[in-house]
Order: sequence, then structure tokens, then C-alpha cells
Amino acid sequence: MLARLTCGVAASAMLLLALPAVAQDFSAQRLSDHIKYLSDDSLEGRFPGKVGEQMTLAYLQAQYEAMGLQPGGPDGQWLQPVDLLRLTPARPATVSWTGADGVVHPVEAGLMVRAGAADGHVKLDNLPIVFAGYGVVAPERNWDDYGTMDLTGKVVIVLNGQPETFGADPNFYGSSTHKVNEAIKRGAAGVITLYEMQGGRGMRGGTRPRMTITGAHETAFSGVMTLDAATALATASGEDIQAVLTAAKAGGAFKAQDIGLKLNVDTDEVAEVIHSHNLLAKIPGTTRPDEYLVYSAHWDHVGVAADPDANGDRIFNGAWDNASGTSGVLEMARAFKAGPPPERTVVFLHVTAEEQGLLGSEWYAAHPVYPLEKTAADINIDMLPFTPATKTIAIFGIGKSELEDDLERLAQRDGRHVVGDGEPEQGYYYRSDHFNFAAGGVPALMPWTGVDFVEGGEAVGRPYYQAQMAKYYHKLDDEWRADYDFTAALQNLKLLYQLGQEVADSTSWPQWKPTSEFAAIRRESDAARR
Repeated sequence: MLARLTCGVAASAMLLLALPAVAQDFSAQRLSDHIKYLSDDSLEGRFPGKVGEQMTLAYLQAQYEAMGLQPGGPDGQWLQPVDLLRLTPARPATVSWTGADGVVHPVEAGLMVRAGAADGHVKLDNLPIVFAGYGVVAPERNWDDYGTMDLTGKVVIVLNGQPETFGADPNFYGSSTHKVNEAIKRGAAGVITLYEMQGGRGMRGGTRPRMTITGAHETAFSGVMTLDAATALATASGEDIQAVLTAAKAGGAFKAQDIGLKLNVDTDEVAEVIHSHNLLAKIPGTTRPDEYLVYSAHWDHVGVAADPDANGDRIFNGAWDNASGTSGVLEMARAFKAGPPPERTVVFLHVTAEEQGLLGSEWYAAHPVYPLEKTAADINIDMLPFTPATKTIAIFGIGKSELEDDLERLAQRDGRHVVGDGEPEQGYYYRSDHFNFAAGGVPALMPWTGVDFVEGGEAVGRPYYQAQMAKYYHKLDDEWRADYDFTAALQNLKLLYQLGQEVADSTSWPQWKPTSEFAAIRRESDAARR
């Protein structure tokens, strides 16, 4: 890449003269210094509610104050309080079903339930059981598993995943977010996910603590069911399980159906509130201050291991994940502060508890400081690339929004291109904080590590990246290193700044592509942007 830039410096200079002013001062040294502090042992893995949170937020606030940014949180504060809820089973849950003859049948295996985000106590009897296929409602794809079904006071069983006709790679309709939202709209008391493989998935989670947020958009309880347990219910209701599943997967005429049985649930969990925080800074817009662009990153990591490794290390320092992205947002703010004032307000959001299930961004989406309908875009930075120069900038969820087309146009000026992450089957777009913006309708972009290196191409780049992931991702070895290669990180930050500058100064609104599953959500708030 450096060779290309050297050879084309005159042409590049001419192009830049025609562009809006671009702050080029992204510093590898400053990125390294931020990461070094944020991943220090003294922060104990930056777990929410612990000493690492206090130290992290104090550091971020001090950096923004030194830059001259304004607090961006509620009521002119830097911090947005986030109440996390940790639920720990106090005893094994008791689950049974009642047949048409009134006989109660205890469920000994194959069904695990957890309390929702209330007080941890759930005792519900005689809940009618409904099977709703995938539990998907996607009008633009001519798929509706519910029809007119009312779920008030009922429990709904839904298949894991999504219809085959939606494609092999995961999308929003296969997510628990979509399925729970649809169940809640219809009044469901509980949602149970059916995994078809023998033994099911997630059954070990019945005794472990889980984290959510207080007041989360959840049913009174949720559960996981194996195929064996579902077969027993189908048999009791006079149905053949395979015939039922085949009909549900075909869609079309299939609609949710009451199977004629009742479920009884009794579970007790200890609920502990953990007080955490998101941090926000902002640069007010000059002409449209009530319209917003958000740069986001999660500041947290996973804390301290129960047992030390062979070297006595117990701290998950989280240098790459996500001290690097946190540092990237800090430096993005510095670039905006040094550049021309934006016309829209630019918000720099550092969220908590991503590692516990995207909880800080979920809280923000449920309690937005700035209206989601007036938020033009979210650009989320989770793990900067630590690689040599790349010919590509990878993004998650390629094909979803116009933001990637604008990014491609900007990348081409540097001889680079936008590509997918190469692992669409992993559904990464639904696994970082931008997802909660997308689920709220906001066009959201998530860059990732490109593996097509300027020197050596993918033959060198892909194994380089794979080796990094294997060695550092969620490992105790993810510590600050003096030999980070920030070349690709600086390339990407420059492009993400240029993209954000365009969004911040535009009078138009980035759009989801018509095929995106989030387009319909955004259309619901179109009137607010006219």
C-alpha cells in the first residue's frame, strides 16, 4: 500500500483538494498509549461494576476533557447509568405439562427454563402451549408464522434459526431479538427455543448466572428444549413431530397452533443489580444539532479468570478486544475536533457489558440519549486490525446499507475495496454493539480486519489473521504489545473518519438497502426525518 501511495502521490493530492477537509492526524503512538493503559493489569480486565470500570471511565473522561469535547450523556453528564441484572438460580427449576385429561407430567430432562428480567421469581400454571414454527414475521419475504394468533397468557415454542429460503447465513429473523419481540407483541408469557439436534443446545446454562438489563424487553421466562422433549409433547397432543416440523419449515399455509397442552413453570433466581455506565462525549452540530452520527465501541472486557494459567496470569486484559476499538473512538473524536465543525452532532459512545450480551448498547437503544429516529448512522469499532497494509477493508453484514457503498467509493480513492468478513455463516453482524442500533432501525456499519495484504495477498493475510485470533481472542495473552502493526488500523480510521464526515455534513439520511431486514423498522419512523 505504501508503494502505491508513493507512486500516486500527485494524483492523490489532486483528489484530496476536491474533498472536504480531512484530519489526517491518526497517531499510532497515541493508539498504543491508550491501549497500554486500558489493558493494564491494574484495571483487572475491565469488568462492569469493578475497579476497572471506574479507572476506564475516568481515563476516557479525562481524554475528552483534554480535547475540549462536551459531555454527551443525560442532563449534560458524561455518564449514562446502566443497571445490569445478574440472575443466579437459587434452586433447580420445576417444569411440568398437563394433558387434556388433567394429568400432570413432570419434565425430567430436555427443557431448561430461566427467569426473565423481573425479580427472578416465576410461578405460572396452566399456560397454553403454542407451536409457532420459526416465530418469524417477515412481510417483505411473504412469511408470517403467527397470522392472527393471540399469545396472551401463553407460552410459545419456536424453532432455532430461520427458514431455509432466507439463505444459509444467519440474519435478523433468526435472532432471538426478533423472535422475542414478535412473541411479546402478542402477549406471550414465555418463549422456548427448540433445537432439533439430539441433546439440544444451551442446556448447560440452567445453573450458571446470566446477565441482562433491568427492565429488559423479555418475557416472564425463556427456555431451551431438545427434540426429545418436543417429541414427547407432540405425541401427547396426537401429532407426529416430523410432520409438524416439515409443515412449519415449508411456511406458506402454516400458522401458529395451540397444541392442546398446558405448561407449568416454577423457578426462583437471585437477582443482583450491578450499577454500570455508558460514557458519551459529543461535538454539537453547527446547522442541524438535533440530528446525530454515533461512533461506538465497548469499553468492557471479561475480567479475571477463576484459575491462573501456567505463568500465574489470571487477568483477561482485553488489549485487542476492545481497548483497541475504544482507543480508535478516542482518536476519531480527536480528528473531528481538529477538523471542520460537523453540521450534525457527532456522538462518541463507549458502552458497557458487550461481553455479557451487548447489554450496554441494548440499554442505550432502550433509553436513547439521542432519538434513534434522528440518528443518521452508527459506526461501531470493535477490535482494530493489527496488520500490515491491506487492499481491503472488511465489514460485517455486507449488502445491508448504503453506508458500505459510500465507504467503497472512499476506499477506491486509496486503491482499496470493501469486502465481507469472509465468514457470513458466523452471523457476526448480530454479535456486536451496532446490532442494537440496527434493530432500532439505525443504519449501522461494523468494520473488521481485511486479509488481502498489499504484500502477499490473502495467501499471507488470511493465516496471519487466523493466527492472531487463535492466540489472542478472549485469551489471557491479549495484552498490550510494543510491536503492534497499526498500518491497517490507521488506513481504516482514515476511511471511517471520511465516511463519518460525509454523513455528518449531509442533508440526506443513509438508507438500508431494500433487501435488508432492518429497512421496514426504519420506515416506521420516516415521518420524523422529513
